[in-house]
Amino acid sequence: MFKKILDGFINQPLLTSLFLADFFVLLFHRPPFLFSLVMMGALVAMAMYFGQKLMLFKA
Repeated sequence: MFKKILDGFINQPLLTSLFLADFFVLLFHRPPFLFSLVMMGALVAMAMYFGQKLMLFKA
């Protein structure tokens, strides 16, 4: 399962770097409220994209 996740992140280097940068900025820095809402929305959208792309558990 972890190999599939890492392969998915390696195949999308731009989205992975944006996802990680966005996550760590929200985790360790306090941006203004409206900007943090936009960043949280982008983080959720990228997480949903990665979830759909990786499909760890096929139904």
